[in-house]
Amino acid sequence: MNTMKQTIEAAENVLLHTYNRYQIVLDRGEGVKLFDTEGKEYLDFFAGIAVSALGYGNKALSGAIKDQVDKLMHTSNYFYSVPAMEAGKKLAKASGMDRVFFTNSGTEAIEGAIKAAKKYAYTRDGHGGFEIIAMERSFHGRSVGALSVTGNAHYREPFEPLMGGVKFAVFNDIDSVKAQVTDRTCAIIMETVQGEGGIYPADPDFLRQVRALCDEKDILLILDEIQCGMGRTGNMFAYQGYGIRPDIMTCAKALGCGVPVGAFAMTGRVAEKSLAPGDHGTTYGGNPLVCAAVSEVFDQFEELHILENVRETGAYLRDRLEKLAGAVPSIKEVRGKGMLLGVEFDHPVSGIIAYCIEHGVLLINSGANVLRVIPPLVVTKEHVDQMIAVLEEAIRKDS
Repeated sequence: MNTMKQTIEAAENVLLHTYNRYQIVLDRGEGVKLFDTEGKEYLDFFAGIAVSALGYGNKALSGAIKDQVDKLMHTSNYFYSVPAMEAGKKLAKASGMDRVFFTNSGTEAIEGAIKAAKKYAYTRDGHGGFEIIAMERSFHGRSVGALSVTGNAHYREPFEPLMGGVKFAVFNDIDSVKAQVTDRTCAIIMETVQGEGGIYPADPDFLRQVRALCDEKDILLILDEIQCGMGRTGNMFAYQGYGIRPDIMTCAKALGCGVPVGAFAMTGRVAEKSLAPGDHGTTYGGNPLVCAAVSEVFDQFEELHILENVRETGAYLRDRLEKLAGAVPSIKEVRGKGMLLGVEFDHPVSGIIAYCIEHGVLLINSGANVLRVIPPLVVTKEHVDQMIAVLEEAIRKDS
């Protein structure tokens, strides 16, 4: 059996170096804990970047996947399947949307949402050439279309020219958004809670004003819920805490809790006037295997009372972090919703993260100075206390 060092060296010889990986080879998980190939235990407050909402080793989820593997994994979208029907019904009900398209990833969901918005405007007006307003500090994915609406020049510049017709407004500044609107604007896209940009929730008045602006001018509101959706904020989807509904929404990550799947969903009004047969497709998206997982994920959210735990334990987590901030001058702010929280420091957090990992707690950053706290949604108050104890020591060592 290879040592961790040998595995890492072998991986570096064959895998494209697009990640600066931590020097750990993870092997298995149980609950909210992960174990490396040498048996070291880690408390996970990372959740595979907000993917592993149910933690690790959920028997019902793994059982549903195993059962479907033995039945049928793939057929193509030229045929119907019971898992796709069931997963679609559950996603539509949970999101308040009407029509669903399953993809392989969040980035693909963004691509589909952009196409749907453009086709809606084309169907309505009989011509193309429309524009999209996106937000500064946003992150929507790595493909050309998703990069085009990502409001961080660092990600975009090496790959330009990208998709044209994109303007950027200031998040939570309605006047900035209005200044970008023209008669060619077909959509406004934003994360309900900005993730990579530093964990910034949409201001309620701002989001309601954007919704009203879209209604007034027949502009489609696209809300990216890839990271902040699927219960992470205490609502199944973050926009439900604002009392509004988008025209199109995207989700992924915890939708499959480890199985690679995403989706974009839309209202019936948009569906009737946008993508038609031949406009969009996917070979693997929505196959029986991933949809069996999605269906069981929704069942487990109900059975395990996930939303209730996010609200209760998430409030406890925030309280512990805010008390820590009150005692640590280098912490500037704690922000976010539910179990999607950011702790902003006055200096880079790489040293804090390294100490925590060394001492068995997995955390990640969101920008150089922001510690991102995104545990599995089954985390308990006891787990929170364990994480805070290590984080306090890491901050003390880092100061």
